Amino acid sequence: MRLTIVGCSGSFPGPDSAASCYLVEAPFEGRTFRMLLDLGSGALGPLQDFIDLRDIDAISLSHLHPDHCFDMSGLYVVRKYHPAGRPPRLPVYAPVGTDWQLSNAYGTTAPNGMTLPFEFRDVVDGFETTVGPFTMRAMRTPHPVEAYAIRLECEGRSLVYSGDTGFDPALTRFAAGADVFLCEASFVESADNPPDLHLTGAEAGRIATDAGVGRLLLTHIPPWTDRDEVEADLRTTYTGDYSLVRAGDVVQL
Repeated sequence: MRLTIVGCSGSFPGPDSAASCYLVEAPFEGRTFRMLLDLGSGALGPLQDFIDLRDIDAISLSHLHPDHCFDMSGLYVVRKYHPAGRPPRLPVYAPVGTDWQLSNAYGTTAPNGMTLPFEFRDVVDGFETTVGPFTMRAMRTPHPVEAYAIRLECEGRSLVYSGDTGFDPALTRFAAGADVFLCEASFVESADNPPDLHLTGAEAGRIATDAGVGRLLLTHIPPWTDRDEVEADLRTTYTGDYSLVRAGDVVQL
């Protein structure tokens, strides 16, 4: 597998990065299969530096906050109106009701026009399926809206993406043994943080340590948050291989 960080800014696009979007690629039936984990605000532009937008094979949306899904509106235009013609419907794995929420965000009318270019497939806690070369699993996480962590496995390698989540010991079991753990770290320990919303670097490190992951990638750090403080928090609970990702990073699994 190859992971490309298209956007990693937390909560809204920053000056150096779009919001959450991660491109995962792997060989499949003689070609490269391309799957997106989230397509947040501002991500559609830089995504075109890496792939043709018509070459996306599948999308997983962890939840329906704008910084994780709102550039689906732009992709709707590409998939529906491209002068080269309309490609086959694109599978979108997402929480129940995503079709109508995205339709309302874009402004389509009944019948739901968002289902013309996209085929929505409902994700629930414990969901498991095959997506191209990947085995995909989902786990519900604590967050103000329905949200999921995603695990992708392919040819003995594994990637776990936390999505947005408050601290949950179940995430340790879900991420157990992952080669790469792409984990949000939006908060810092020095702040008075609300519960069941986001993780600190220390909490992400604790989960990664207990899960025995091969490498920890911290993401979803808001533009106003001191990255050095996030890293300092992380180092209180984690001594393994890690990085704080930046847009454009590429990781081979």
